Amino acid sequence: MSRAGISGGAGSLYDIAQFILMAEVAKDLIAGTVGGAALLIVGHPFDTIKVKLQSQPTPLPGQLPKYSGAMDAVRQTITAEGPKGLFKGMGAPLATVAAFNAILFSARGRMEALLRSEPGAPLSPNQQIVCGAGAGVAVSFLACPTELIKCRLQAQSALAAPASSAGVVKYGGPMDVAKLVLRSEGGLRGLFKGMVPTLAREVPGNAVVFGVYEALKQFFAGGRDTSGLGRGSLLVAGGLAGASFWVTVYPTDVVKSVIQVDDYHKPKYSGSVDAFKKILASEGFRGLYKGFGPAMARSVPANAACFLAYEVTRSSLG
Repeated sequence: MSRAGISGGAGSLYDIAQFILMAEVAKDLIAGTVGGAALLIVGHPFDTIKVKLQSQPTPLPGQLPKYSGAMDAVRQTITAEGPKGLFKGMGAPLATVAAFNAILFSARGRMEALLRSEPGAPLSPNQQIVCGAGAGVAVSFLACPTELIKCRLQAQSALAAPASSAGVVKYGGPMDVAKLVLRSEGGLRGLFKGMVPTLAREVPGNAVVFGVYEALKQFFAGGRDTSGLGRGSLLVAGGLAGASFWVTVYPTDVVKSVIQVDDYHKPKYSGSVDAFKKILASEGFRGLYKGFGPAMARSVPANAACFLAYEVTRSSLG
């Protein structure tokens, strides 16, 4: 065979390999987007209550907190803002849900490809932990500004002065938050306020999620081949994996939320460690778990919906 023939054959094989790689990436992008949309729709009202409880000011001695608990936060939110108040801040994550989950599942998929001994070989739970951690790093750069905008919108009623009118709001929507931050809170850097606790949440959190998810799937399947699992098993595995995220990183999420809603010009906290110390000093360990109930109530159904939607969509794409 001539050099040209060999070269042409090698080129063709390379092109085929690149096409297969791009096809796999596209499948992860599409399936991740569908899964993310399912998670957001199911879980956002719970997330709103979580952020309100996390960000409400510590009451002065002798005073009661603004919200006595999750149900009180729901009642007050609906009374003051109507049912739509539970979906406040949804615009920012909805606008980026495609990108967020595309990055998360695609980064995980690329790391899976690197760790596989051969194409299509299943990975162990420990290998999925590594893949989840890598995906957590990648997704943090989009999660941080998105979470900042979402938390500002969700928390503004909780942070409002008691005498202020329920109709008076600081932010009119996601773009309003972004413009204000860019204009008066340090420019682009202001949108990445809370990046350290975001990384501290996303990296170990996603490592645990994907590790637990794979371990449960293999447990239900009785081995590494999980392709025959039914939707019920996928729902349970996804729901429990999602719960494991919050069990692992919840105090970090509280620190992230209070930093992101902290006043830029008169900050209460100088950084993540300072926020952690001050919450611990004023409220004890209980303060690091404010809103934990709504977070757990959200995580199981929302992540079950996310992983099921991802698996079904990914499977339907071949």
